Amino acid sequence: MNKLDIVVKACEDKLGDNIKVISIDEKSTIADYFVIVTGKSIQQTKAISDEIEQKIEKAGFTVLGNEGFRDASWILMDLGDIIVHIFTEEQREFYNLEKLWD
Repeated sequence: MNKLDIVVKACEDKLGDNIKVISIDEKSTIADYFVIVTGKSIQQTKAISDEIEQKIEKAGFTVLGNEGFRDASWILMDLGDIIVHIFTEEQREFYNLEKLWD
């Protein structure tokens, strides 16, 4: 299983809503993909982040950075070629990353 599949599966396993994968490799050098997912609560956003980290590390990959875990309304995970954005519903609507990058 590749890294992107692991991330998406981890989001699904923790019942993340509206999982979207956006290819940004032709638009930016920061990563190849954004994965955007919504949690229904702060507890769920943290659970999604934890699940991604556990599955990524178990597969032999590294999480390079994890920001926003304390507040958890927007958690950003840097996996090198993949940037994961885990939002609460309110934050996802406010920042609307899909519109900026899609």
